[in-house]
Amino acid sequence: MDVQHIGVLHPGAMGISLAATARNSGHKTYWVSHQRSPQTRLRAEKQGLVEVQRIAELCEHCSVIVSVCPPHAALEVAEQVCNCSFKGLYVDVNAISPQHVKQIEQLMSDVGIDFVDGGIIGPPAWSPQTTWLYLSGPSAGQASRCFSGGPLEVEVMGSEIGKASALKMCFAANSKGTTALLCAIMAAAERMGVREELENQWSRNGSDFARSTVNRIRKVTAKAWRFSGEMEEISSTFQAAGLPSGFHLAASDIYQRMARFKDAGDPPPIEEILAALLSVDDQETRSTEPSEP
Repeated sequence: MDVQHIGVLHPGAMGISLAATARNSGHKTYWVSHQRSPQTRLRAEKQGLVEVQRIAELCEHCSVIVSVCPPHAALEVAEQVCNCSFKGLYVDVNAISPQHVKQIEQLMSDVGIDFVDGGIIGPPAWSPQTTWLYLSGPSAGQASRCFSGGPLEVEVMGSEIGKASALKMCFAANSKGTTALLCAIMAAAERMGVREELENQWSRNGSDFARSTVNRIRKVTAKAWRFSGEMEEISSTFQAAGLPSGFHLAASDIYQRMARFKDAGDPPPIEEILAALLSVDDQETRSTEPSEP
């Protein structure tokens, strides 16, 4: 097996697990330390990634670059690589719409970079059969060999750019979109003074739905800031498919209201989350109330 030099932009919670799988597969992995957090450095050092200072250095050393970043940064990261005369294989595994992916693929094609579309379903990949990386594009098979050692599971979907991202968008439209809807339902019930009764109704006949819903909402707070952009990408995906886009635009708003919990550590109490969801409406109500004559 040929040893690949693989750069990961950037080794956050998900990216570092992909880098670990690449190392398990016998490859050498790199990261860019410029303007990265101490937490990112700790993750990279723990997994034995090779440090370089700038993206230009990464492009010099690596034949494969994997982009794992928040959706809003996907295009910017791609442009940075394009500006560094990179000529290898670029694998975009970000949660972005098929249209967005095709835009990035065109940028890459214009400067001679081979491109693969990817979509990740599941949590950071530390255990087998928990996280799947779907790949599509003419070079998807080549990209899959970078992760052959597991525990990340890899499936090639064919040669069409956009298919992997389309699957990711449809899957997250349910999993994360439904969670946002439950957040809104609980906040509405809280505002109208019927949350206790709603939870009691959900709990009839021994159902665990009320408890599991509270836990689901609490667990999502740490990543809500990131999911907001993903919901916008899903909205764009639905619109391109000829479907209403408003469902996930509203979900984006819900997640943005919880963005304050990004660095909160332990999941906050449900009461604190509902207060954050309702505080924006409180401010909007006050701003539209007529002033005293």
